[in-house]
Amino acid sequence: MEAMYECIIVGGGIAGLQAAIQLGRYKRHVLVIDSNHGRSNLCKSYHNILGWPEGVSGETLRALGKAHAEQYGIQFQEDVVISCVKEGEQVIVTTESGQTFSGKTLLLATGVMDCLPNLANLKPCLGVSIYVCPDCDGYEVMERSVIVLGRGEVGANLSLTLTYWTNRITYIDEAAKELKNEMKQKLMKQNIHYIRGEAAQLLVESEGVFKGIQLNTGDTFYAERCFLGLGGNKVHSELAKQLGIHTMENHHAINDLKTKESNIKHIWVAGDLVAHSEQVTVAMGEGVQAAIWIHKRLLEI
Repeated sequence: MEAMYECIIVGGGIAGLQAAIQLGRYKRHVLVIDSNHGRSNLCKSYHNILGWPEGVSGETLRALGKAHAEQYGIQFQEDVVISCVKEGEQVIVTTESGQTFSGKTLLLATGVMDCLPNLANLKPCLGVSIYVCPDCDGYEVMERSVIVLGRGEVGANLSLTLTYWTNRITYIDEAAKELKNEMKQKLMKQNIHYIRGEAAQLLVESEGVFKGIQLNTGDTFYAERCFLGLGGNKVHSELAKQLGIHTMENHHAINDLKTKESNIKHIWVAGDLVAHSEQVTVAMGEGVQAAIWIHKRLLEI
């Protein structure tokens, strides 16, 4: 086991990186362990972040954040954490590669992974012409034709939400069961075209430019943009549950609204792991807030 860190951060996404930068500016001895397979790796363009009016990719934010943190001496390890155990006043972290690290404090920023269809050409379109979050990207489909590829009421409710931005919506429902009549009536009232079927392929004109969806029946539907509403997003709260951190029914971790500390002393949770609107800017705020209170605690230890 290596020397004890003042803080170990599990997750090198937006919240974890922002926390690392803040702790680095406090000159804290910090290790960030990241699998490099987070949600922010996938988005090719965020458009609602201060200072980036033309958009910025998750890859760029992560690369800039890591380089920024490293300027302050923050250490990074690409690995998967499989175990976190609280032993007295320290936390023992074990990784998939068999390494073990100890920390005085721990920040879990393990995030969420979206449920995405297994379709070719999808990833280059994410954040450019195919979206998952109406709060982030509803603006991008204003007055455009949109296909919502979803399942059941999750996709139906997303379709209804998007009527704030456009009235040119087709909902392709991949669910095994047909929607209830009440929901179908709501869609009809909003002039949403309701189709049942399974997507076979995306129609992409060039990299990142969505044009439509072909179903396994051969039927083809065209649109300028697409939203995904498949449900079943994965909250990575396994480590939080190992430690006894309180979670909600939807598996999001619960933290103190002010300090971001969990119910377990010396252990913090931040970012999309926590129940909030899952915005990059919110994750940044949670990361820096957690770091401030981690620093305050370290002054006492």
